[in-house]
Amino acid sequence: MSTQFFSKKQMRQLGWTVGLFLGGLLIISAVEQKSGSLVQGIKVDIEPLPGGNLMIKPEDVLSTVGHSFGFHLEGLPIKAIEVQRLEKVLEEDPLIKDANVYMDSRNFVRIGIEQREPVLRVIDRNGLNYYLDKDGVKMPLSKHLTARVLVATGNIPPHVPDFLERKHNVIKDLFALSNDLRNDEFLHAQIEQVYVSSNKEFVLVPMVGDQKIIFGHYEDALDKFQNLKIFYKEGLPYEGWRKYRRIDLRYRGQVVCK
Repeated sequence: MSTQFFSKKQMRQLGWTVGLFLGGLLIISAVEQKSGSLVQGIKVDIEPLPGGNLMIKPEDVLSTVGHSFGFHLEGLPIKAIEVQRLEKVLEEDPLIKDANVYMDSRNFVRIGIEQREPVLRVIDRNGLNYYLDKDGVKMPLSKHLTARVLVATGNIPPHVPDFLERKHNVIKDLFALSNDLRNDEFLHAQIEQVYVSSNKEFVLVPMVGDQKIIFGHYEDALDKFQNLKIFYKEGLPYEGWRKYRRIDLRYRGQVVCK
């Protein structure tokens, strides 16, 4: 009778196979043990807006979770936590742009929040008061913060969700105007309000001085802003801020003052 032994190569392969099998069992056991353990609590991390501001606070997020699910997550088995559902619920909040939920190593539910950043405040002709964010999404006012952004008032029609897709829309023009001002450091610091007249022309209100700036309809915007900056830098320093009550930008290549 002959005896057959395993070669060294076969022994190594057998060892790797057994090791992988045992490792897999340990992983499965750890996962089952983890999923059977209980949630220890919820931690909310909110990414601040530029300037460190918060439109929404951790207690608001916890309140949204509690109202949506109807029960506390603390003490529930980890396997009962529906991460995707929780993210969806949070992202329905108009102040939240993105929510990221995961379980950490200490069995805490971690919620990461990206806020929407307001760029324009609108008070329409019906008295409705809201923000538009950088993407043109409508936001409610925050109970924690009054954002220092351009304010639009006057003959502004009610908001419609598809305003950015429409060919002619006052809110679309206001949003474009606010972006122009935000992208110009000098004018962004100068203009604080825009009024919409009955014929849909824009009147800009500066932070310094009593003058009104007649912008007109939203057309040739960059040329108008360039003319205004030249006037601010070259004209007003010699005449003074109080000399003019009205600055009219509606005439191509001109700044007409009264």
